[in-house]
Amino acid sequence: MTLFLLLIIVALVLGLIGAVAGGLGYLLVIGILVFAADLLLGYRLLRGRRRPVR
Repeated sequence: MTLFLLLIIVALVLGLIGAVAGGLGYLLVIGILVFAADLLLGYRLLRGRRRPVR
């Protein structure tokens, strides 16, 4: 869970810097990619935590 939140914060910071600073558009792209990877990681974590039906 900590890794999930840390990656979201990193993605937001990179996205903000990339959007605001001129000429650093590649940081915006990297932030979007990190965010997408984080969503996939979170989806896998949620899928693995389901309790089996008795």
